[in-house]
Amino acid sequence: MAGYISKEEKLIPIDDPSGRWSELTLLPEWEEDIYDVYTVKKYGKWIMLKALKEQYRDDPKYKAIIEKEFDIRYNLAHPNLVVVNDFEDIPGIGRAIVTDDVYGYSLRRLIDEKRLTPKIIQRLTTQLPDAMEYMQENHIKHPPITPDNIIFTEYNENLKLINVGYDHRDRLDPQDTKQDIIDYGRLINEVLDNLPEQLPKLRRVAKRAADPEGNINNVHDLKLALIERSNSSTLWVLLGFIIMMLGVLIAITIK
Repeated sequence: MAGYISKEEKLIPIDDPSGRWSELTLLPEWEEDIYDVYTVKKYGKWIMLKALKEQYRDDPKYKAIIEKEFDIRYNLAHPNLVVVNDFEDIPGIGRAIVTDDVYGYSLRRLIDEKRLTPKIIQRLTTQLPDAMEYMQENHIKHPPITPDNIIFTEYNENLKLINVGYDHRDRLDPQDTKQDIIDYGRLINEVLDNLPEQLPKLRRVAKRAADPEGNINNVHDLKLALIERSNSSTLWVLLGFIIMMLGVLIAITIK
């Protein structure tokens, strides 16, 4: 399970006489089926590494998998995806995908610790659909979108989607794009289940998205539904303001 990245825990030795690499730190809460994830300093700057677990490092099958993932992700560039920068040999762990450092909290941890904020809800209804749309436009097959692979950066709560994708296709099947929408609906429903306040309009959108038989079938449909929900909320706020001002004017006139 992804969580807060602490640079101080699970520091492991790294033998690099050149001084290029230092403070290699294993992040066991971020591990995947065949990968370990680390933070490390490269020339004094924190970055992240994704490398094959020790038992897979010399297996040609798994070496081909990590090489393919690098090839796919290296060409992706979106503000809400973790950016891949390089593919390097790291002392002690072998070939690794090098990415920007992501310092923050997973959505899973924020849910568990009841630390959801209005800004996080806003990011989930704007930045996450944007990231989904970008992946679909680039025909990227990826793992399910869950609270565990969404990170919010520590200082400005920007959304970063990790575990972006392992396969590039000529086109995505309709069931692939539909599954993204279903996963999104389930995620938003879980978030709403853990909010103290009720957001009925967003709940309706989430239920429609999570329904396999629902009429939200792609990200374009999803964005329209979210815009309608936002416009409706804004309209009610404006209407309330107008009514309040009319009341003030009537009171002044009566005096």
